[in-house]
Amino acid sequence: MKYLCLIYSDESQWAAMSEEQVNAVMGEYFAFTDEIKASGHLLGGNSLLPTSSATTVRVRNGKMSATDGPFAETKEQLGGYYLIEAVDLNDAIRVAAKIPGARHGAVEVRPIEEFDAA
Repeated sequence: MKYLCLIYSDESQWAAMSEEQVNAVMGEYFAFTDEIKASGHLLGGNSLLPTSSATTVRVRNGKMSATDGPFAETKEQLGGYYLIEAVDLNDAIRVAAKIPGARHGAVEVRPIEEFDAA
């Protein structure tokens, strides 16, 4: 089954890190990614640019509006994700617990619902 692991953290913490600290954390992410590639769990993933680059789109009564920034003000922001293949939810949780961001933020694990194209 496929699961999306959504990585949330306070992006202001990243801005406060030194280049050396950022490089160390990114090294952990690269090592984790290599590990889940080797285990066959990895289907995809990406880091997201800061919320200041986001645009929220809404359609109400047939009219579209686009506003700068994320949908809601929150303490933690979505910073990236991994799409994984796991045997079951417990397997997905074990994988998600190894994501470096889980130590300072949160990782939400969501099953992917797949629809038949026919």
